[in-house]
Amino acid sequence: MSAVEARGIGKVFASRSGDVSALEGIDLTVAAGEFVSLIGPSGCGKSTLLRLIADLDVPTSGELTVFGKTPQQAREAQDYGIAFQQAGLLPWRTVTANVELPLELHGIGKAERATRAAELLSLVGLDEFAGHFPHQLSGGMQQRVAIARSLAERPSLLLMDEPFGALDEMTRERMQTELVRICAESGAAVVFVTHSIPEAVFLSQRVVVMSPRPGRISAVIPVNLGDERGEGLREDASFFAAVTAVREALHGTPVTARGVDLR
Repeated sequence: MSAVEARGIGKVFASRSGDVSALEGIDLTVAAGEFVSLIGPSGCGKSTLLRLIADLDVPTSGELTVFGKTPQQAREAQDYGIAFQQAGLLPWRTVTANVELPLELHGIGKAERATRAAELLSLVGLDEFAGHFPHQLSGGMQQRVAIARSLAERPSLLLMDEPFGALDEMTRERMQTELVRICAESGAAVVFVTHSIPEAVFLSQRVVVMSPRPGRISAVIPVNLGDERGEGLREDASFFAAVTAVREALHGTPVTARGVDLR
């Protein structure tokens, strides 16, 4: 079963000056365990599409399912976790308590919460900071806590809206490498919104390129760089070729980059 199935999705927002069409005719399938990035100019509807999948808004037209369920049913079944650009940690709660929060809200017992939080902090490499508070952590560490929290209920899908956008470049690249590892270990599918072409290529199995408003899918670029994506990949010719392919698709020019399998 696919993680996400979107067929003919459209979204229109009403405003005082008239209706605004944010998305139009979106057809997209995200396979279970697949990492897909959405990229496009500001205002093209990337985040809107993510919000529709997350049941934070509803489509005006079309059909959208998450693991064969409506977005509302998937939300209620805790099938997905969400991470945004800001970590959104509660400053009065420790790292462990922040990770435990979704479990606490759903009535999971104290012992089970503590065990799961310890597992996740180990996964994101923050075991030593379990008792710290958010203000004692760097920006990258706070985002790792947010990712751990999004995985607390063992979701089969992660929805991520520019989670590294506020980080410096070095931290951002480290977080990208960490995310590849975390996703491989968790097995979750990912829908990832970004403005960064290199970030989309490094992380993804497919990059979905969207057009200016009303947002449509103008191209889908497969990125066949293998599952092992270490720092050395950023200097590889195949990586640069994939970046070129996405850039050309984004700017509406033919995809001519050599070394990119576009089947």
